[in-house]
Amino acid sequence: MRTTRVAAVAAPFGRDLDECFARIERVVALARARGVQLLALPEASLGGYLGDDAPDAPPALDPDGPEIRRLAAIAGDLVLCAGYCERSDTGSGQSSAVCVTGDGVLGRHRSARDAFGAFDTPVGRIGMMISYEKAFPESARALAADGAAIGVCLSAWAATRANASPDLGRDRWTRRFDLFDQARAVENQLLWLSANQSGRLGDLRFVASAKVVDPGGDVLATTGVAAGAAIADVDVEEAVGLARRALSGRLTPLAAAAV
Repeated sequence: MRTTRVAAVAAPFGRDLDECFARIERVVALARARGVQLLALPEASLGGYLGDDAPDAPPALDPDGPEIRRLAAIAGDLVLCAGYCERSDTGSGQSSAVCVTGDGVLGRHRSARDAFGAFDTPVGRIGMMISYEKAFPESARALAADGAAIGVCLSAWAATRANASPDLGRDRWTRRFDLFDQARAVENQLLWLSANQSGRLGDLRFVASAKVVDPGGDVLATTGVAAGAAIADVDVEEAVGLARRALSGRLTPLAAAAV
């Protein structure tokens, strides 16, 4: 039995990179003290949310630049997934995710630009996606078909602004966020980590709701609609294996049909 302690974070990240790194250092230090081996931070952890409805633009970073190297140094012995705004060839920003340890970059994903693929890490084979990509079943299925046992979704997912509920827990976009997490986990028999922004950016109100979902679709830990870290201990190989055997090996033909 090999248990891995995993954590998904809900926290606010804005435009000031120094403040972002200070928060990341605090979160990583707390996670390390609690024995976490895989830590997922939200989309846009470096520089805040990139989107047409954001009040201004985040800094666009070089994917091989000093900020990513600094993130890797902070990660040290942890496997750390985080989101940032990546400078594209045209000079504009692209929402991206990177997975690092102190040894460097293990994997990358660029929203609406990269195919969905998995990569090997010290805690198992991981596939990443960003925010609204989890609304489409094909994205997580492609990760499972590429051998992922762990899905990590990094989000800056906001509550609705039309007829908004004062209670984030009752907001319809919070409910959708939670449903997508459980659906993607159970239909692909993946251990699922969902990290999200919390707090506000302009008139955007992020729903938080970071969570860890087991391969059967059960929520093992959640922050609810508040900042924090959802932490769980999972034997990934055993949990994924049991879930896939319970579905009589149906994953392979379904995955092949979707690819």
